[in-house]
Amino acid sequence: MINLISDTVTKPSPAMLSAMLAAEVGDDVFGQDPTINELESYAAALFGKEKALFCPSGTMTNQIAIKTHTQPLDEVICDYTSHVYQYETAGYAFHSGVSMNLLQGINGKITAEQIEAAIKPDYDWLPVSRLVVIENTCNKGGGSIYRLPEIEPIRALCTAKGLALHLDGARLFNALVETGESPADWGATFDSISICLSKGLGAPVGSLLLGEAGFIKKARRLRKVMGGGMRQAGYLAAAGLYALKNNVDRLAIDNERARKMGAILSAQPYVESVRPVQSNIVIFDLAGKTTAADFLQQLETKGILATAFGPQTIRLTFHLDISEEMMNRVEEVLSCM
Repeated sequence: MINLISDTVTKPSPAMLSAMLAAEVGDDVFGQDPTINELESYAAALFGKEKALFCPSGTMTNQIAIKTHTQPLDEVICDYTSHVYQYETAGYAFHSGVSMNLLQGINGKITAEQIEAAIKPDYDWLPVSRLVVIENTCNKGGGSIYRLPEIEPIRALCTAKGLALHLDGARLFNALVETGESPADWGATFDSISICLSKGLGAPVGSLLLGEAGFIKKARRLRKVMGGGMRQAGYLAAAGLYALKNNVDRLAIDNERARKMGAILSAQPYVESVRPVQSNIVIFDLAGKTTAADFLQQLETKGILATAFGPQTIRLTFHLDISEEMMNRVEEVLSCM
């Protein structure tokens, strides 16, 4: 089967597996796993941050960030399509006792003007606006990309209003290979950053939370209470190190394949519309009365897996486990549906 459900379905390459098998490990709860320490130092330096924290998942890094930046009765400002709101099981309420102030952006992207209008006045009966969360790329926005000039007014506003700014950068490197912007410039713009290693970068497990030393010290304690303290997890960290050192530049291939597929879909009579394709995600709406469930069933009979993003909406996600032969097959099938 050709699996376009998500870029989370990738499996370690032989070279990545070799790096994992060769990893030197210790007990990370005691800070004694040298490979995890190396991964955290490497990622922190890449983004110009003081420290990093290796966690099992991006949901955990995001939820730790929210908990670290806020206290109960605060609120988080974000786009209504944000992963922290849509796909993290209302963890913001469970872990942090905060509410969400949801904005209607364009393809998942919000502006400083929207955020400023959403900040609550200081009344006893209102939550305290405390944290802004930006997602780059924006998953439900069709993989849309923020560029630094769009973030700079948001950074200035947060600084002026005393709000923290967190980046859910699960697919940040898909954006950076397109814009040419540096991780260090993004690191300087945000108070904290989450990056995922197990999507397009191809590692089997893991995300990193980046921030200043005091922030990460508190985050490490929260990781422990959430059950995220791991022991000889250097085998997993070795995969993350390999991913960061070897698999970033090739993300441009996934982005280009998605653009090509978006153009093909735009020409098909069964497609009503295609969201602008900026990275490795293609989201399109079906025309007529065809449901997403019916369309996915048809695709599966032809050896292709995808996912529904609404009653008549489909998402395709391109990643390193898709070969050129597979791409040719997908093009053939989608051109003849």
